Amino acid sequence: MFSLRTYISIARPTHWVKHIFIIPGIVGAVILVRDVENGFLTRCVLGFTSACLIASANYVINEWLDAMLDLHHPLKCQRPGAKGLLSPVIVILEYMILTVLGLGLALLVNRLFFFASLAFIISGIIYNVKPMRTKDWPYLDVMTEAINNPIRLLLGWAMVSGATVPPVSFLGTYWLGGAFLMAAKRLSEYRFIVASKGPAAPGLYRRSFQQYTELSLLVSCFVYAIMASFLLSAFLVKYRTELILIFPLFTLLFAYYLYMAMQTASAAQRPEKLHQDKILMLVLLLLISGFIILFFIDFPLLEKLMTSRFTEIELK
Repeated sequence: MFSLRTYISIARPTHWVKHIFIIPGIVGAVILVRDVENGFLTRCVLGFTSACLIASANYVINEWLDAMLDLHHPLKCQRPGAKGLLSPVIVILEYMILTVLGLGLALLVNRLFFFASLAFIISGIIYNVKPMRTKDWPYLDVMTEAINNPIRLLLGWAMVSGATVPPVSFLGTYWLGGAFLMAAKRLSEYRFIVASKGPAAPGLYRRSFQQYTELSLLVSCFVYAIMASFLLSAFLVKYRTELILIFPLFTLLFAYYLYMAMQTASAAQRPEKLHQDKILMLVLLLLISGFIILFFIDFPLLEKLMTSRFTEIELK
């Protein structure tokens, strides 16, 4: 029996909160480009709506293609696809409608936003659909899912300026930071499934989990975090030396998120619920506040120390 609520649920509108990652792209463009094109608010409305529709299109094909595999997950087995409640014809139709509407609105923003949105769609196909289906390959699954982060950054940037693109260090930080988040999510899922259904269950739920271990996932989290931190440092020092002072808060953010991933039934498994964690929100608030404050405060000595090749001293 057809149920509209079921087909709305597989579009996962509750996951639209992830588009908060678009906002730093907007802020970054405003700060660095300093030339907001006319019609900014209209582009924001069209852009966020487009991004939500395209993300939902990706979720729809994910729901259908992962239906049988979700049966091996303690929680996802309750999804409509896993319960056999979906019609392939309606799923394909829903996917096409969401994709066309999303790309249509993207075209109204500007060409840069449209091409970024097209990349968003293509990344969903590469990640979910055979023969590529990169979600079945260890480490490649993390990197290809995480690429949605710099795409979101580019979407936000394009709402401000359609004639420029973000610095590579900014995009790279977003990509590898996203890889850290995705690896931590897999670590949390892996531990949860093993605790719920035994050590063989993760490999039945996701093919890539056949090659992962708890230790390899933990080590990969450190690798992604270190690489993201390196690119972040390059970005901060190049564009605003004072911002390096908020680096301890970035470190705390990574550390706390990894701590969350190691907890039983962690919110790291469900990023759309992360806003409910008060400590995480407090760290983010401090990070944002520090970013704003330090952008307007100059420390000439700090800039000299960070940018000079050496520092002269006088010993008497």
